[in-house]
Amino acid sequence: MKTLDQIEKELMQTVADISEPPKGAYNFRVNGKSIGRQSSENINVQPQENGLIITVKANTQDEVVHIPVVISKTGHKETVINDFYIGDNADVTIVAGCGIYNCGADDAIHDGVHTFHIGKNAKVRYIEKHYGAGPGAGKILNPTSKFYLEKNAYAEAELEQIRGVDSTNRITAAELADGAKILIREKMLTQGKQYAKSHIETILDGKDSVADIVSRSVATDESRQEFTLHIEGNNACRGHSECDAILQDKGTVLATPSLDAKHVDAQLIHEAAIGKIAGIQLNKLMTLGLTRQQAESQIINGFLK
Repeated sequence: MKTLDQIEKELMQTVADISEPPKGAYNFRVNGKSIGRQSSENINVQPQENGLIITVKANTQDEVVHIPVVISKTGHKETVINDFYIGDNADVTIVAGCGIYNCGADDAIHDGVHTFHIGKNAKVRYIEKHYGAGPGAGKILNPTSKFYLEKNAYAEAELEQIRGVDSTNRITAAELADGAKILIREKMLTQGKQYAKSHIETILDGKDSVADIVSRSVATDESRQEFTLHIEGNNACRGHSECDAILQDKGTVLATPSLDAKHVDAQLIHEAAIGKIAGIQLNKLMTLGLTRQQAESQIINGFLK
């Protein structure tokens, strides 16, 4: 495998918690090329045009596949398409994420499209972190994640934008069969004049299907965020969405919930809260010796944890 330079290692560590090839299945993508790929006995990682096909055998248990992406070249633009096929009764963790370091005059852009086909009784934990750094032009990340859950399947998606992303348009969608369940946990931090848009949509087709969506964000400086959260209940099902945001300085957040109940036994709930950091929280931490800036940072880190 090609040796990562220091910047690439730091990016990889930030978005995937690794900087060296892990045990098991993985693919490392740097500036548009795979620099290392490995399958395991139960997880097959194969290239396709502009991306990967990852197949997890039925009954696979407690395995992890890493597929991080790093961009360290200014002006690099790519669209990556990854398709996942998770066999019945499998239990797997998928670690993705993209880090961009841009020190030049041209935007660096990564558009990632991930589609998950999750078999009966299978369990998937999907971890996706996004991060931007460097003094150069735009760090732009546009992820699309689509989940198709068969009977009694379970998916947990942890979607996090850490910092430094100048523009993002996030699309997350899921369709659930009987007894299927999905948990979506989104975290977002924007600064400066950054812009973030997120659309999360779940369609509960199956009887006793469940969707639980929580989005937490912090908008500071003059950054802007827009969220739309939509749940459609087409059967006896349960859906819950929650959007919580903290504003600082001139940051703005627009949250638009949408519930569409098409069955008499569909139970759909939405909650939302947007506001500044409570003064009582700041004062309590400042009485313990923290500066106002330190207290605000502590509160934000806890909110996004």
